[in-house]
Amino acid sequence: MSRRATLRMTAILVALVGLVFIGQGFGLIRNRSFMVDDVRWAVIGAVMVVGSLAFAAWDRTRRR
Repeated sequence: MSRRATLRMTAILVALVGLVFIGQGFGLIRNRSFMVDDVRWAVIGAVMVVGSLAFAAWDRTRRR
């Protein structure tokens, strides 16, 4: 796998984890976790998703 593909897969994984953080922070995903109903985790998840999208946009416009 190329370095670029690895970076893209990492960005996708970070975005997915961020979505889980958002779901737990807002109480949409229920389990026995300290993250449930704690809005701080929703904010952290949102930052992760936005960061991943920004990286994807930057990677797409970058020239080799």
